Amino acid sequence: MTTSKSTWPLPTRCPVCGGGTVIERVRCDGCASAVEGRFTTGWVQQLSPEQLAFVRVFMACRGKIKDVEQALGLSYPTVVARLDDVVEALGHAPSGPPPPPRERGSPRRAQILDDLAAGLIDADEAAQRLKKTRE
Repeated sequence: MTTSKSTWPLPTRCPVCGGGTVIERVRCDGCASAVEGRFTTGWVQQLSPEQLAFVRVFMACRGKIKDVEQALGLSYPTVVARLDDVVEALGHAPSGPPPPPRERGSPRRAQILDDLAAGLIDADEAAQRLKKTRE
């Protein structure tokens, strides 16, 4: 039997029944020592391969949903829904409805910014009006 240097991603779910997997042997790449027993990957094995791929992108984007949207070509609500799926798979309840994206703001704020862009009000007036919308 030849030993291959290739490594494969650890299957976190059984391909037959969908149950979680257990690692029974771990070997050191450096010295070839091996340890046998029943090991787990912890929270990672609770996620599907698709959820793990999402988490990888989410982490690469440092949790910035806007960046995740762009990286995956998904809408804000879809990204939040996938994040909620991951949270639930890890045994936590989602914290309720997600907040709206910051850049969209309220219709009132959008109108103030539109008025500023159109030259109908100056920056000082826009700042005062925006401050009032936060109160």
